[in-house]
Amino acid sequence: MEVTLSIDPLFLAWSYFRRRKFQKCSDICTKVLEDSPYDQAAWSLKTRALTEMVYIDEVEVDQEGIAEIMLDESSIAQVARPGTSLRLPGTSQGGGPSPAVRPMTQSGRPITGFVRPSTQSGRPGTMEQAIKTPRTANTARPVTSASGRFVRLGTASMLTNPEGPFINLSRLNLAKYAQKPNLSKTLFEYIFHHENDVKNALDLAALATEHAQFKDWWWKVQLGKCYYRLGLYRESEKQFRSALNHQEFVDTYLYLAKVYQRLDQPITALNLFKQGLDHFPGEVTLLTGIARIHEEMNNITSATEYYKDVLKQDNTHVEAIACIGSNHFYTDQPEIALRFYRRLLQMGVYNCQLYNNLGLCCFYAQQYDMTLSSFERALALVSSDEEQADVWYNLGHVAVGIGDLPLAYQCFKLALAFNNDHAEAYNNLAVLELRKGRIEQAKAFLQTAASLAPHMYEPHFNFAILSDKVGDLQSSYMAAQKSEDAFPEHVDTQQILKNLRHHFAVL
Repeated sequence: MEVTLSIDPLFLAWSYFRRRKFQKCSDICTKVLEDSPYDQAAWSLKTRALTEMVYIDEVEVDQEGIAEIMLDESSIAQVARPGTSLRLPGTSQGGGPSPAVRPMTQSGRPITGFVRPSTQSGRPGTMEQAIKTPRTANTARPVTSASGRFVRLGTASMLTNPEGPFINLSRLNLAKYAQKPNLSKTLFEYIFHHENDVKNALDLAALATEHAQFKDWWWKVQLGKCYYRLGLYRESEKQFRSALNHQEFVDTYLYLAKVYQRLDQPITALNLFKQGLDHFPGEVTLLTGIARIHEEMNNITSATEYYKDVLKQDNTHVEAIACIGSNHFYTDQPEIALRFYRRLLQMGVYNCQLYNNLGLCCFYAQQYDMTLSSFERALALVSSDEEQADVWYNLGHVAVGIGDLPLAYQCFKLALAFNNDHAEAYNNLAVLELRKGRIEQAKAFLQTAASLAPHMYEPHFNFAILSDKVGDLQSSYMAAQKSEDAFPEHVDTQQILKNLRHHFAVL
């Protein structure tokens, strides 16, 4: 007589869930629910599986879209004190390389060593600048709205169940579910992450908090997340503060710091992170948060110190290694930067950006045998035209360094072929054209570069020199003023302005 052994379907579904095979888990739960529709365990497990499929960590500081930036009703001080605002560039305490050494983003901050939300944009001053600024790492199109992103994520509910949504939210009696702690938490996460129905999630969280007699910190954090998503930052701050009074928790500190950064209060966020470090000494996420804020405020020296503290706690932290490496590179220590990038290579990071940086470090450290092979590897690993353009642009720099100007000319042309908005390549091509005596062509390239990247001082400065040479003193003066606005400490610009003012005074 044969004995057939079969595993309990719910146990199997739970096993799949723990192994992160969420689709299989969901399918088994669906079959269980077809046999017994009121099985609460299967229902709860299925909601968790569906949530995990589309779950996004809310802790990271998300990007502000054009709508959030330009239609922001919360007013800030137009002339903030130095070192107190993330929105006004140039209010740093110093301590970082100048724009002559380290390239700037459109908002006036140094380019960071690691791509993350908000590192590439900052806060543009005008609508035109906001539309021009590429926001994400993978696309030149600006983020139109954060809320739009969440709505697109919310449509995942249609994919998981073609017959219709798994839970019909409009018919749910939220008050009944709020009284069942085991079900209400999974249901909240399903509504918030999977369905992206923040209003219903907020109602459920408010009812559950009331049922818990306002003593459950978890529900207060969820209320704070809902208020944050709705743009009610002060209400969100109250909920997170209240949650911290009940229970010290790292994530709550990160959520609250995110609120303060959105309110443009970096000093408050720094104090909060330090308060968190008193309760959780050596916590990597808190140290990283402090380093990021220092970096955004142009205080590169302090940022590097905190990134070193991060590495003392977690010596495989990619962001810290990359940021320290880029800082060493821009402070004229390519050999030390090379050690950090080699460390990333040993850790298994294998992408175009890393090989590109390795190639530059090898070139400036005079290890010429490794330079071209690194760039060849970078070109083999490119995943987008923007990356291809950046690699060719850097190869152009290498060609200039070894004196091969025809090769440099071809490299910059290739950079523009892959990315027509590459302002730096236009600027460098203009200089090469000028060396060949093609003044009109050089002028055209410089004007293009200046219109694409008004935050760069180089095109304005070069245009000022060119106009001065051909006798167009008015254009030269205007371009020099723009260069001074972009980089006030630039000595050569000040010299040109001084000469022109003297010339005009004589007339």
